Amino acid sequence: MASAELQGKYQKLAQEYSKLRAQNQVLKKGVVDEQANSAALKEQLKMKDQSLRKLQQEMDSLTFRNLQLAKRVELLQDELALSEPRGKKNKKSGDTSSQLSQEQKSVFDEDLQKKIEENERLHIQFFEADEQHKHVEAELRSRLATLETETAQHQAVVDGLTRKYMETIEKLQNDKAKLEVKSQTLEKEAKECRLRTEDCQLQLKNLHEDLSGRLEESLSIINEKVPFNDTKYSQYNALNVPLHNRRHQLKMRDIAGQALAFVQDLVMALLNFHTYTEQRIQIFPVDSAIDTISPLNQKFSQYLHENASYVRPLEEGMLHLFESITEDTVTVLETTVKLKTFSEHLTSYICFLRKILPYQLKSLEEECESSLCTSALRARNLELSQDMKKMTAVFEKLQTYVSLLALPSTEPDGLLRANFSSVLTNVGAALDGFHDVMKDISKHYSQKATIEHELPTATQKLITTNDCILSSVVALTNGAGKIASFFSNNVDYFIASLSYGPKVASGFISPLSAECMLQYKKKAAAYMKALRKPLSESVPYEEALANRRVLLSSTESREGLAQQVQQSLEKISKLEQEKEHWMLEAQLAKIKLEKENQRIADKLKSTSSGQVAGQAQENASVVNASDQEETAKAVSEPVHSTSEVPDVESREDLIKNHYMARIVELTSQLQLADSKSVHFYAECRALSKRLALAEKSKETLAEEMKAASQKISRLQDELTTTKRSYEGQLSMMSDHLCSMNETLSKQREEIDILKMSSKGNSKKNKSR
Repeated sequence: MASAELQGKYQKLAQEYSKLRAQNQVLKKGVVDEQANSAALKEQLKMKDQSLRKLQQEMDSLTFRNLQLAKRVELLQDELALSEPRGKKNKKSGDTSSQLSQEQKSVFDEDLQKKIEENERLHIQFFEADEQHKHVEAELRSRLATLETETAQHQAVVDGLTRKYMETIEKLQNDKAKLEVKSQTLEKEAKECRLRTEDCQLQLKNLHEDLSGRLEESLSIINEKVPFNDTKYSQYNALNVPLHNRRHQLKMRDIAGQALAFVQDLVMALLNFHTYTEQRIQIFPVDSAIDTISPLNQKFSQYLHENASYVRPLEEGMLHLFESITEDTVTVLETTVKLKTFSEHLTSYICFLRKILPYQLKSLEEECESSLCTSALRARNLELSQDMKKMTAVFEKLQTYVSLLALPSTEPDGLLRANFSSVLTNVGAALDGFHDVMKDISKHYSQKATIEHELPTATQKLITTNDCILSSVVALTNGAGKIASFFSNNVDYFIASLSYGPKVASGFISPLSAECMLQYKKKAAAYMKALRKPLSESVPYEEALANRRVLLSSTESREGLAQQVQQSLEKISKLEQEKEHWMLEAQLAKIKLEKENQRIADKLKSTSSGQVAGQAQENASVVNASDQEETAKAVSEPVHSTSEVPDVESREDLIKNHYMARIVELTSQLQLADSKSVHFYAECRALSKRLALAEKSKETLAEEMKAASQKISRLQDELTTTKRSYEGQLSMMSDHLCSMNETLSKQREEIDILKMSSKGNSKKNKSR
């Protein structure tokens, strides 16, 4: 196949070479004709040069003749001028001579006039001939130059084409020889490969048999031992509890503690800065104790008075973040939920800075407009206004990157894991910028304070306030420098610790998976702690076997046990009915007892007090004894007569015991219901969580399907675009070939036109 393709290519190139060779011959003929025409034109140019030289010689001779005639005329005029005074003296005597001289003069004048006219005519002819010759010479020279350049270009094209195609022919011949050698070597290699393929096929069969047996064995082991591979999918892998790295957690807690200390120092410095700024507004340029300050400064002072409500939450948010990092947790960006609260507090402080910035700038402008402000102080105020703008911008930039770092714990798609390192480096750059801005503010404010101290109207209160503001600015600068250096020293550790997570370093998919992982970690820790508890004393093995034999021998079948349970339930229901019956009987006995007590009391009132009282006591004791006996009988066995009256105390005890038993029973039922409700609630909660996870997995699968469909559509679009691009390239190549053919045809036409024009020029020159 390769040799056939090479032969086809070689034939095509041979055809093209033959065509180009024919075109080359035509071009050579055109070049030869043009060279002949150029030689003829050169000969014509030489002839014209010779004629021009002859005319120049004639012109030179005529000019010489004219000069002679002009000299002669001058001599004649001189003689005439000399003869005129003589003629006046000898007028009479020289009439004859004057006539002769006039005749001679008229003859000379006519001759001179003719010579002058002839000279003028010759001058005009010579000038016209010279101009025409120059014009023709210039045209011929330009034509000759264009023809020479065209011939040189054509010759260069012809030489280039011949060189190119000779090189291609040599290259193709070399390629043909190389391919022939290569085809021979490939045939040898093909024979060797056939032999190797036969050996490989045999080995493949053996390996296939071996691997099929191993595959069946491994599949059976997997089906029996591995019911679910949770590391296959990233969603499930994110739920795996990573290895606990106590050193990492201690290091992160130490770093968080250092950051908390730095933030506390920074918060204290910011509070002092805003507070002392508020005090300065009350003092300068107008002292509020002497005169009222401007409404702008009043509003600015009111806003600055609220600085603690915006600055203190920064410390609280950092404290909560530090407390959330413990030894038992896994600290990565997906699990640091408290970073979101710190970001929100920082956002509120940025809003506070934006709110006070225009008032601060206007306040500085008001200081510049006051009569106490010098040019140097005005320049410092302008620099401070620019520094305050830069400080607000740096805080906004820092808040942007901190909010980006807080996104993985709330919105998993907000920040990709690949961009964590770039965001951390940008945070370090923002902190460095904050340190630079604070250095500028410290420098400019110190200069401003020194200028204000030199003013004659500077009070001691203003000097102390400026010193306090300067000390707070220095504290801010030092705190910013410490935070920037601390972050730059630990940024590599932050970037390296981002891979700390589940197996295969795939990371956490979402905050929900991170939360579930932490719950599983707590459960695993509790399970390990439970395993460490000492085991309770168990029954010895031999005794357990003996008890098992007794249990197997004494137990009945399942149906027998069910019948026993049914019978016991029926007995319990009957006992409940009897209990209710005897409760009613006890109530009736209580009523009868009350009636009997009233009757005895009435009898005792009618009889004598002493005797009747003794008899009544005896009767009461007898009645109480009889009532106790009857109640005991009522508790032990059924009572068939209601004539006997029980005692009041025994009746109350019975009722109390009844209600206590009832309460105990109801409480046991309530506890059972509570335990069942708790169990059902736990099951419902677990089912709801499973349902939520299933819905989320469904959403993720739907998103993956959408992404896959989009990828398929994108690949189809790319396929169509590549197809169109190839079609466009083919069309461009065909257009290029057509344009090359057109240019060749145009060149041929130009050559024909040049030939015709050269022939016409040669004919014209010959006719001239």
